[in-house]
Order: sequence, then C-alpha cells, then structure tokens
Amino acid sequence: MKQNHFVRLSIIAVMLVLGVFWALVSAQDVATRFYPNENFLVDAKWLNSHINEPNLVIVDVREKKYLKNAFIPGSICLEWKQFQETATARGIGSVFVGVDRAQEILGQAGIARDDTVVIYDTVERDGGATSSYLFWVLDVLGHNRKMVLERGIEAWVEAGFKTDAEPRQATPVLYQAPVKELRMDRWADGAFIQTRLGDPFYQILDVRSEDEYLGTKLDAGLDGKPLKTGHIPTAYNIDYKQNWVEGKNKAVKTYAELQALYAGLDPNRSVITYCHSGRRGSFSYFILRLMGFENVSLYDSSWFEWGNNSLFFPVEVQTHQLLGGLPGASAKAVSKGAPVTNQKKSEAGSKSTGGYISCGG
Repeated sequence: MKQNHFVRLSIIAVMLVLGVFWALVSAQDVATRFYPNENFLVDAKWLNSHINEPNLVIVDVREKKYLKNAFIPGSICLEWKQFQETATARGIGSVFVGVDRAQEILGQAGIARDDTVVIYDTVERDGGATSSYLFWVLDVLGHNRKMVLERGIEAWVEAGFKTDAEPRQATPVLYQAPVKELRMDRWADGAFIQTRLGDPFYQILDVRSEDEYLGTKLDAGLDGKPLKTGHIPTAYNIDYKQNWVEGKNKAVKTYAELQALYAGLDPNRSVITYCHSGRRGSFSYFILRLMGFENVSLYDSSWFEWGNNSLFFPVEVQTHQLLGGLPGASAKAVSKGAPVTNQKKSEAGSKSTGGYISCGG
C-alpha cells in the first residue's frame, strides 16, 4: 500500500512540475508576442468572441477573384482598391483617392466614425498586406478603433468557425472626420520627401524586394515602360515579407523578432515607408504602428511616382545599413558589387556619400 501511495504521489509531483513548466513556456510565448499597440492585431478567437458587439463592423477587403463565396458572418465587402485611383495626367498609378473621397466610400459602406472596424483579407493575397491599406486610410482619418485580423479568412476557417456565402448589405451612413482629428502627417508625397532628403529626423524605409532596391529588377510605369532603377537616396531596405514568420502561413513575427528586424530605426524620429504602389508599404507601416512607432507615414504613390522618368526625383543604388539590426541590404547585395554604408544611429537618414544615377526627365 505504501508503495502504491508513493507512486501516486510521484505521479502527482511530476504532473505539477510539468504544469508549471508549460505555464512558464506559455507565459514566455505571450511575452514575446506582446506588441505595444497589440489592440491593432486580433486573432480569429478574439473576433468570434466579440462578433455580436454593437458598433463592431467587420470589413472584407479582398478583391473579387479571392472571395470564393466565403465570408465571416456579418462582414461587409469593401475592396481595398476602391481607395486607389490612377492619375493618368501625371502618369502615376495606384494613388490614394484622398480623405474626402475615402470618407464617402466608408459612409456608403455603412461605416460610422465611432465604429470598431475589424479588417480582413486572405493569406492567398499577402495576408495583411491589403488589410493594412485600409488600416492606413483609417489612421490618416484619425479613426481610433481599427484592427487587422491576423491571417485573414484562412485563420477564421482553420479555427472551425462558420462562414456565410454572401456578405452583409450595409445601410449607408455619414462618415465625417473632424478636421482637427485628421492625421495628414501620416500621408507623404514625393515633393515632401525630396525637400527632406538629408534631414536626420526622417528615416526612409524601402520595403520592396532587394532586387528592386538595388535596381536589378525593373518596375514598370503606367505605359508599361521601365521606371528608374534604384531607390530613394538614404533609404534602408527591409522587405515587407520579413514581417512574417514564414511566407506560407503569414503569421506576424513576435515583438522580439520584429525588434531585431528593425533595430536601428529610431522610434522618436519619423519613418516613411514606400514600395511600388503603396500596398506593400502599407503593411510595413502597419507593423511599425503595431510596434508602437507613432511618427510613421506612407508614401502612397511610392515608386510609381518617384521612379517616373518624366519627374526629376534623384535615385541611387548605394545600399544603407541599419546599425545594430539586420542590414538594409543583405550580404547578397555586397556580392553584387554594391557598396555598403555603415551609418551611425545618430546619422541615420543623413545625406548619402554617392551612388546617384539619373534623375530622369
């Protein structure tokens, strides 16, 4: 009997130790996942538990070809590309429609100023990198309560929650952002950036692929002709895809991993993100906001404007490196013969020492 009693006590002790171990592991995982602005990113479980709350609006921003007749119950369909237009006269594509038109679109979709907006897209189409565009639009409008559903519709389905075959038809309302609450500082254009090249307060982040950054892969303009090669002078390069744990699942990295990725960026200074058309740039914008960066803006016209050969914006192919973090361009860039500039943190964003190519025109 004593032996059996001893065995039972041993089993209980082992179970208690294992329980403490898993609790510590779970606590550590939560700690590393914590983001300063964690309310900007939600998971399917959270959404399911809040789905019936008043003033909660779920917005599906997928393009039609990605819908597949599966919607989160109660969600409205509002394609993210409705917030972009083509500036034909300027020869620039994918330009933000502006705050007035954006408010009209939101109101027509039944979204009110005091609503909590949950935005989702699909892993198939760069999970989060289209939801983030509407997040940015709402950020410019000073809309307080907005969040992105991590991994979009796939996360909802994988969690076992039901879907609807059709979206909800919303009743139009008036969306009106008070002028004093607009955050126009979160929207940058080429002229703004050009006058601030060399200003140490501004840090420019190119989130395109390394090949685009170095100019070895060409982007095309509206006319189909190649745009200028290279990047905005002084820009660092962190491909937006590096924000995910891995490319297929597209879950966002932990805060600790993102800190390592963006080490060297100063959160007390301004960061301007850009890509080719504003979509990828909006995702890195969202990630920086998630990390607690306040002074962030998106150059929405991005390389469509800056790389336009009819405009006189300077470009360079010289790479720049963030001190203390992952390099703006990896060792692969060095192997291609591009010089690497090691800038001290206090000098980050200062004027480049060379590497310029044609300004176009």
